[in-house]
Amino acid sequence: MHQDGITPAKIGDYTCGPGNPLLLIAGPCVLETREAAIEIGLRLRDIGQEHGASIVFKASFDKANRTSLSSYRGPGLEAGLEILQAVGEATGLPVTTDIHVPEQAEAAGRVCDLLQIPAFLARQTDLLVAAAETGKAINVKKGQFMAPGDMRYVVEKLRESGSQNILLCERGTFFGYGRLVNDMRSIPEMQALGVPVVFDATHSVQQPGGLGGATGGNRAMVEPLARAAVAIGTDALFFETHPDPDKSPSDGPNMVPLDQFSGLVGRMLAIRRGLEAL
Repeated sequence: MHQDGITPAKIGDYTCGPGNPLLLIAGPCVLETREAAIEIGLRLRDIGQEHGASIVFKASFDKANRTSLSSYRGPGLEAGLEILQAVGEATGLPVTTDIHVPEQAEAAGRVCDLLQIPAFLARQTDLLVAAAETGKAINVKKGQFMAPGDMRYVVEKLRESGSQNILLCERGTFFGYGRLVNDMRSIPEMQALGVPVVFDATHSVQQPGGLGGATGGNRAMVEPLARAAVAIGTDALFFETHPDPDKSPSDGPNMVPLDQFSGLVGRMLAIRRGLEAL
C-alpha cells in the first residue's frame, strides 16, 4: 500500500497510483475492423513513445447498452477478442475492453490486461466476482446513479473475490434528463477507498438520448474537464479517440479526433508535471 493509503494497480508493465506516471486509457469506442484497430493502436503507441506516456488501448467488442436496437454494437466476443489480441501483438500496448455478463470474463481475461465494468453494471455482483476471478486488473466505472462513497461496496466485492488490482472510474452523474455533470470531489472521495481513480473525460460529456435514438455529446468540453481532473490529482485519464469521430458508429460526438490526441496528451502531462513540482 502506498503512503497515501492507496494500493497501486498493476496493468501489464504499468503501475497506476500515487507516485507513478499518469496512466492513459485510450482508443475507439467500439471495434470496427482489424485494420482500423491496429492503425489506431500504432498511432497511440507512437504518441506514448513521443511523450513517455503509459497508454492502454481500449475498444469494445460489444456495445450492449446502445440506445437503439438498430445501432451498431461491434463484432462480438470471439471476433473482437481476436482483434484486441492482434492490436496487443502489433503495438506492445496493454489492452482493455468491457465485459457485460459473467460468462465473458474468462475469455476476455485471457486476452486483456485490464477488464472494464460498464457504469450501468457497477453493482452487478456476479459480474464483479467473475472479473476478479480472472486475476486481471479491473476498472469499474461509477454508475451515473451512484454516490462516490457507495463504490466502497464495489471495492469490497472485488477484494473479497481475490482482486488485487482495482481502479474506479468517474464518468459523470445524471443531472435530470439527458445531461451529465462531474463533481470533481468524487476523485479524492474514491481515492479514499484505497484505490487509484480514472477520470473518463469523453463519456463525461455525453448527452444521453441527445440525438433522439442515439447519445449526443460535446467534445469541446473534453479537455477542460480532463484538465480539472489532472489538477485535482486523478491517477489516470480515459479518452475515446478515432481518426474521424463523426463517422464512428458509436459515441462520435464526444470523441477526440486522433490527429488532436498527441497535443492533448502533452498538455495533460504538462499539468501533471506542474502538480508534481508543487
